[in-house]
Amino acid sequence: MLRLTVDELAARAGVTVRTLRFYGSRGLLPPPELGPRRVGIYGAQHLDRLELIEELQRLGLTLAAIERYLDQLPADISALDLAIHRALLAVWAPETAERASVEQLSRRVGRELSDGDLDQLVAMGALQRTDQDGEFLLDPGLLPLGARVLDLPIPLETIVAARAVVRLHSQAAARDLHRLFRDTVWRPFRESAPAESEVERMRQVSGQIEPLLTQALVTAFHRSLAEQLAGGGEDALPAAGD
Repeated sequence: MLRLTVDELAARAGVTVRTLRFYGSRGLLPPPELGPRRVGIYGAQHLDRLELIEELQRLGLTLAAIERYLDQLPADISALDLAIHRALLAVWAPETAERASVEQLSRRVGRELSDGDLDQLVAMGALQRTDQDGEFLLDPGLLPLGARVLDLPIPLETIVAARAVVRLHSQAAARDLHRLFRDTVWRPFRESAPAESEVERMRQVSGQIEPLLTQALVTAFHRSLAEQLAGGGEDALPAAGD
């Protein structure tokens, strides 16, 4: 059984004692067990939770977002459950956002970006403004797609509305799929008391599922769009060439 002082925990996690105390004051870390002379004793759960916090920070989540994420976890969550969370986050989470100046973004997309271009890329979610003037957080997966849309005659209001529609329905799909996999795959796996090697196996299986699920969602959307176009009527989009 792992038993660490606050100094030992800080050394193992690669953070400062001050950071640990700050996390504790925000409720990100559960309180330690009190040992002899009221010395705080930390265990594997604290170390795993710190690694989960680090993983969430790498994904670009703010401290407030991390607090909301951790608030959803059971208070008595085990070290094994935290290890499973980290394994699944590493597979299912999007690419980490990168920082870039307007000049760097222009080189990346192969054209000089105007203020209007930047507004459109922000509206599409490919960029996010930061506190630094002229610096943005970019989504590596969305930026190339957003750059291709810049030359299309699509009003900014339409892009904003389209993103809202996509986010609304993708969030609903993600919520239902998460519930399905949680109840039929991850929960039985967790209850089987798996070894550390089996946690890695679950991570590998999740990595194989993710691209298949993404392709299934894209294919379903294409088919649904084709059905809408074939349906005709006022809601149908104009045919190519009209």
